[in-house]
Amino acid sequence: MRPDPSLKAATQLQRQAADDLHVALLKPSDAPRYRALMLEAYELATDAFTSTPEERVAEPESFWINRIADPSGMGAAFGAFAGGELVGTVAVEFSAKPKTRHKALVIGMYVSPQARGTGAGKALIEACIQYATGKEGILVLNLTVTEGNASAIGLYRSAGFVAFGTEPLAIATPRGFRAKVHMQRVIARGTAA
Repeated sequence: MRPDPSLKAATQLQRQAADDLHVALLKPSDAPRYRALMLEAYELATDAFTSTPEERVAEPESFWINRIADPSGMGAAFGAFAGGELVGTVAVEFSAKPKTRHKALVIGMYVSPQARGTGAGKALIEACIQYATGKEGILVLNLTVTEGNASAIGLYRSAGFVAFGTEPLAIATPRGFRAKVHMQRVIARGTAA
């Protein structure tokens, strides 16, 4: 039996992406490619997000710029780059409310299919953790993940997140309602706990 040439090409792309991979804070100039990647995410991973592609495609450029470079400092987004191409992203949002200022929310985690298995997801979540750890007063990082997404749950667990509850009927999808698993990672000042 001959090896599948497309599988060989995909494996080669993954190796190359892993060699070139780096993570950086996104800048306003990254907004067009961030938008393109997130629209791909909403299309290919519909159950992972609460927004639809139709909702997000209508958003003005200012929405995408504020998402990645919030002028108030209450959010930041990271990009995983391989060979200069944006192949993954994650964002973190901070609360301005006095009673919830100690928490941050991880949102919008996505790695394009061709970059999966390269360590991009792990590098992105670690960048998020380090950024939040450096922000004064942040004690915990929260996130939600669609129940049944074993690879994402495994990634978050490997980064120190623990599940603390499941929200039934969290999102309506064409295939029915899906639950969201709520996860949290406690941060001790200066080090992860």
